[in-house]
Amino acid sequence: MPFLFVVIPMNCNIQLTNLILLSTNNNNCLNGNNDGIKLMAEIRRVAIIGGNRIPFARSHTVYKNASNQEMLTASLQGLVKRYDLEGERLGEVAAGAVMKHTKDFNLAREATLSSGLSPRTPAYDVQQACGTGLEAAILVANKIALGQIECGIAGGTDTASDVPIGVNESYRKMLLDLNRAKTLGQRLKILCRFRPRFILPQIPANVEPRTRLSMGQHCELMAKEWQISREDQDLLTFNSHQNLIAAYEDGFFDDLITPFKDVARDGIMRNTPLEKLAQLRPAFDRKSGTLTAANSTTLTDGAASVLLASEEWAAKRNLPVLAYLTFSEVAAVDFYSQSKKSEGLLMAPAYAVPRLLERADMSLQDFDFYEIHEAFAAQVLCTLKAWESEDFCKNKLDLDKALGSIDRSKLNVKGSSVATGHPFAATGARILATLAKTLHQNGGGKGLISICAAGGQGVTAIVEA
Repeated sequence: MPFLFVVIPMNCNIQLTNLILLSTNNNNCLNGNNDGIKLMAEIRRVAIIGGNRIPFARSHTVYKNASNQEMLTASLQGLVKRYDLEGERLGEVAAGAVMKHTKDFNLAREATLSSGLSPRTPAYDVQQACGTGLEAAILVANKIALGQIECGIAGGTDTASDVPIGVNESYRKMLLDLNRAKTLGQRLKILCRFRPRFILPQIPANVEPRTRLSMGQHCELMAKEWQISREDQDLLTFNSHQNLIAAYEDGFFDDLITPFKDVARDGIMRNTPLEKLAQLRPAFDRKSGTLTAANSTTLTDGAASVLLASEEWAAKRNLPVLAYLTFSEVAAVDFYSQSKKSEGLLMAPAYAVPRLLERADMSLQDFDFYEIHEAFAAQVLCTLKAWESEDFCKNKLDLDKALGSIDRSKLNVKGSSVATGHPFAATGARILATLAKTLHQNGGGKGLISICAAGGQGVTAIVEA
């Protein structure tokens, strides 16, 4: 059977350009004529039913012996139990991790098999650095919107405690050659290549491969370029912790978190006065830096997941809809060439959001809540300052004027990454579930998600209720 692909811009749901499959079949006509074309999918609203995560913990503490698979499984099990999905065959599970062992090549599928869902539920791995969880949600949402599946789970997990440690590269190549050898003489000759330095392991470095700079060093450069003060960073950090503490006290996370290994709350959260935050030393630029261990996210272990579905599927199971995932946009910047068009490593969301707003026919001020991932307090402030800059918006974003400022009281109202922690791939699912419930409790509204990611990338989305 021949097929025809038609590009259709979506105005009612996930705003990626989508390919709608049409089949030519003379027995199935759109208008009763013999044009042989049948629309195989219709655009549907994508409902956010709810989410679940385990508490996030500082690396090398309470989860030091927990694997990515164990944590992701715990998150999925909690979600399955909460929404009575035991034995159910879902459309798919999309999840991933940034720091993976070779044994984790089928991480999402293995976790799904232990989640309580039907073993007939397909699953696959996704990885887009810190944007993994939200990107996974977009992938699942697009399939729901097109009618390919009725429901699915998106999520992510990461551990900085159980990191993969590789063998020395020369040693690895020697072992591979040894495995290929056919004779004893060949094997002895290869073994003679062994050197004592081969026993030194390769530990993954938290640096950008193209620049050899850490994310913190990159963000220090951004903070200096945009003249972000230490005081403003510490204030944003303080507010994030206070908002998270208040959310816990209000019981906001009671149906969003499943205890894990006797841990019931995020381990990063602190009630630290501003005065003590100001006393901390810079972490990345000891002499003139403004980024500290407090106003930067610490290495964190954890996992999160979110349940997405069509409205019909939710209605059949009497599941309330918290909100809808309506628009999304990704972007990338040149952070390494040092050309006139190069940009700060974590500035991609500043480019994605204007494109998102244009397709949604909205302004930056049209939102009731803003969830901007706090990889570093400075990153959030750089992004906000960029949107307020006439020069940046005109010369970098090709806009007629600045996007303007936002109401800071609407920013990360339940706390964000500097307070909760940041298990890389889990952050997007955490934010999506948190925002959906926030909008639901608010009685409706609109929320903007902005997540920066390694490699000069950014993932953004709009959630409406």
